[in-house]
Amino acid sequence: MSWFKRSIAGIRTATENKKEAPDGMWDKCPNCKKPLLNLEQIENKYVCQYCDYHIRIGSAAYFSILFDDNQFTELFPNLTAGDPLQFVDSKPYHERLVESQKKTGLKDALRSAHGNLNGHEIVIACMDFNFIGGSMGSVVGEKIARSIDYCLEHKLPFMLISKSGGARMMEAAFSLMQMAKTSAKLALLSQAQLPYICLLTDPTTGGVTASYAMLGDINIAEPGALIGFAGPRVIKETIKKDLPKGFQTSEFVLEHGFLDFIVDRRQLKEKVSTFLKLIK
Repeated sequence: MSWFKRSIAGIRTATENKKEAPDGMWDKCPNCKKPLLNLEQIENKYVCQYCDYHIRIGSAAYFSILFDDNQFTELFPNLTAGDPLQFVDSKPYHERLVESQKKTGLKDALRSAHGNLNGHEIVIACMDFNFIGGSMGSVVGEKIARSIDYCLEHKLPFMLISKSGGARMMEAAFSLMQMAKTSAKLALLSQAQLPYICLLTDPTTGGVTASYAMLGDINIAEPGALIGFAGPRVIKETIKKDLPKGFQTSEFVLEHGFLDFIVDRRQLKEKVSTFLKLIK
């Protein structure tokens, strides 16, 4: 006979007395599937403490990691996209914009801000994948161009954190024109001998890779980030061959000479700070 016997079957806790874990307290690592406490994620710069997987984050998290005391001044915060083509796919483009703005609290897929990084004044622009896949539209290009103008005026270094699926198809040629526009502005930054730092994160693809994301004085990336132009599935179907292991990861791209180095997010601020010290 068991030493313990329940005298009353079932658990009879009243519903109002049950305690639930608050929403947002826990998350799960997409790689190793282990549970992660939200507070620990913030302390660990959103890197899994079990497998070192770099969890996708947006501009708010990157700004909190890089800017001293999370203090910064956002630049050009009210720019919003128009719909000159009256584009319609599964839904009208203007409706998609409004829906994304409400869902994310963002105006578009890129934010730019001026602040201090370990005491160095810097302008940082960061893409947000949650806004229509971080796609590059006219607002993204315009914010980058204006941020560069701001750097030229105030003699500041510029850092851009890319995280994008490529050009925004709903803006067609207006989107593709941003590739030339941003590249021309970056040439002016180079002529002024102001540093431009590119951080490529997961994923960086399409027209973004083909333009400003690979034009830095130093090009750096996070571990395991997908970096390429066309996706691996499209390439495989086109060439009818199996792709090498790790194809289009940041490690593969570094091995083939397209990156200067890969940096763990937990060391990112110090690495960028060191670079800024060296070029002064």
